[in-house]
Amino acid sequence: MQVYILLYNARTENEGIHTVQMGDVNKVLMFTEEDDAIRYALMLEAQDFPYPDVEAFDSEEIEDFCRSAGYEGKIVRKGELAIPPENNLEETDWNPESPPKTEYETSNPELNEIRKRLEGLL
Repeated sequence: MQVYILLYNARTENEGIHTVQMGDVNKVLMFTEEDDAIRYALMLEAQDFPYPDVEAFDSEEIEDFCRSAGYEGKIVRKGELAIPPENNLEETDWNPESPPKTEYETSNPELNEIRKRLEGLL
């Protein structure tokens, strides 16, 4: 199955994947629809996050990457509500001369739970 993910600095040595921190787990959002991924990227930009590139990949390739990196994949199906996090992580392991790290977290763990329940309703 083809999915769409969000990348920063796509096809460069400093490429990074957008993840959302939910509790102690970093999740890679895998959108089944390109339009939904683009909409999410625009919402990130509206919240003053860097604008990521939307790239198509085979879902198995992303799932393999997640396993090797210690991340979890999260499928975002057509029409599911995916709300960007409120805050960017303060500490990064990226070069300060490079664009911000791609991992984000919300400031309120309860918001993550509400987000999950809303997604489950769609």
